[in-house]
Amino acid sequence: MLRPTVLAIPFFALLIAAEALWAYWRQSGDFADRKDTWTNIFLGFMSVVFGALFGFLTGWIYVLFYDLAPFKFPADAWWTWALLFFVDDLAYYVFHRVSHEIRLFWNFHVVHHSSEHYNLSVAVRQSWFSGSLQWIFYAPLMLIGFAPWMFALMHGFNLIYQFWIHTKLIDKFPAWIEFLFNTPSHHRVHHGVNEPYIDKNYGGVLIVWDRLFGSFAIEDETPRYGIIKPLESYNPLWINTHGWAEMFETMRQRRSFREKIRCIFASPNMEFK
Repeated sequence: MLRPTVLAIPFFALLIAAEALWAYWRQSGDFADRKDTWTNIFLGFMSVVFGALFGFLTGWIYVLFYDLAPFKFPADAWWTWALLFFVDDLAYYVFHRVSHEIRLFWNFHVVHHSSEHYNLSVAVRQSWFSGSLQWIFYAPLMLIGFAPWMFALMHGFNLIYQFWIHTKLIDKFPAWIEFLFNTPSHHRVHHGVNEPYIDKNYGGVLIVWDRLFGSFAIEDETPRYGIIKPLESYNPLWINTHGWAEMFETMRQRRSFREKIRCIFASPNMEFK
């Protein structure tokens, strides 16, 4: 089964081109760095390739966990899909938050945040290797009884939703939408390196998890985008590996085993980001 995100690639490409043309017509400068845009697109294309390779492993793991599930949710019940929507979105929130708070997972996720620009092409700027560990957060969904194909479908639409929020063209929606859903305004905060914005707004489709778990921030100043230590490179391989290189270099400098392990599992906020 092809993932929904793969089927959506032509739609993504069309919207990226449309936003770029609109930015050019308005002379807004949002796509002024063409190298960054093309780097994002190449990173996104290769993430699909690597995702397919890792998909064989994760698919096998998901089937194994589903076979162990003592209860199987019926695929023909509307309430199964409603429940799966909320469970999947919560699992994404946990995955996303951990990806910011533990260095091991940040080494993958930093790829997405390392652009100093914010437009739809940044949405496809994804790690090539994150599939090696992402399954840890989603395999429990199969263990509680959701079929792997159901998860793949629901999670794919969750990721497709997140594509369009990577834009400056939309300011804010009516208050009730901003209260419930992740919007461009909320996600601009997430990509900002302004002090009040760091590690905020992890939600996928819903922003209510951030409101419930204390990680919500409202957009009240213009975000500065990127990471605290700017990458200053368009090399796709370095973009995918610089986080690991920095972590291993820091581990080399640490004297005790405990300090070395802490470099892997401590928050990247401490000295790495």
